[in-house]
Amino acid sequence: MPNFRVNQPAELLAAVPYVLGFHPSDSLVVVGVRARKLHFAVRVDLAECADEPDTAALHLAEVLHDQRVDAAVVIGYGPPGQVTPLVDAARRALTGRSIPLIDALRVTGDRFFSYTCESPECCPPDGNAFDPGSTLIAAEATLAGKVALPDRAAFARMIAPVSGPPRVAMEEATDRAETRFVTALEGPGGQAALVAEGPAFVEAALSRHYTGGTLTDDEAAWLCALLLLVPVRDAAAHLVEHRPDDQHLPLWTDLTRRAQPGLVAPVATLLAYTAYLDGQGALASLALDRAREDDPDYPLAGLLHRAMVAGIPARRLRRRPGPGLRRRAVLRRTTRRPSRN
Repeated sequence: MPNFRVNQPAELLAAVPYVLGFHPSDSLVVVGVRARKLHFAVRVDLAECADEPDTAALHLAEVLHDQRVDAAVVIGYGPPGQVTPLVDAARRALTGRSIPLIDALRVTGDRFFSYTCESPECCPPDGNAFDPGSTLIAAEATLAGKVALPDRAAFARMIAPVSGPPRVAMEEATDRAETRFVTALEGPGGQAALVAEGPAFVEAALSRHYTGGTLTDDEAAWLCALLLLVPVRDAAAHLVEHRPDDQHLPLWTDLTRRAQPGLVAPVATLLAYTAYLDGQGALASLALDRAREDDPDYPLAGLLHRAMVAGIPARRLRRRPGPGLRRRAVLRRTTRRPSRN
């Protein structure tokens, strides 16, 4: 989560796209504030909540409560007829969880409106015009290397499969890696030898990306193959928890794009896990989509999805002995309504 401090509604609205990674539309965004900083944000599509706004709002409030926020801001993006019922439901739900509401806003076109301010001097009936790209927040975010893409679809394209010649090259490299993998499994060391090789190979790949390099096609394909082994994948997850997140996101993003069908689920799940620990819920959600498209029954992807749906804070996923998610904590809390960033 970018370390933003905001004091005005326009500043908050300018920050939200950099928190999510894209400019939201037809959405409800609830931002949690802790220690006067943006701490957490969750986004849902208006259409997904139109039939049961109160149920969706109760789930969002529960997620915010679990994040231990000091207060919240509710922001609806879209026409008033679609936004207002869900904003009202969210306000009621937050009150029910004793979460103070800083403001409730609607963004329609290039104007924003407050549901809580009744002063025409600062909140005129026709709203306030604003340009999120012209604010100091936007300049600071850009300087810090943060990106706000036009919409969620553009964000999804960041981790879409490679195409054209790069795809052909990876297909050929994957064929070679699979042959090598099967040969190694049938060799004298068997799976144990591959498991022993895996963690060091992950470390080397991380170091390569951290210094600005990338893996060759053969290296990328071989790492994707090694990550099919659960002990290797779990060793990679363990590294995610104990090294800065910015060392991992480039590697797992690159591999999620380059991995061939049948090999996507492990790397995309590692990308989702890294993003979730880094407070990038939208990226985590999109990465899980890639993982579950590749293998709908991939256990770790399903477990992480349930953790996100249940609103289990990332800090709880870090605080456990050994690699893997806290299965009991996840399974105890999977009866709530799903939310998507």
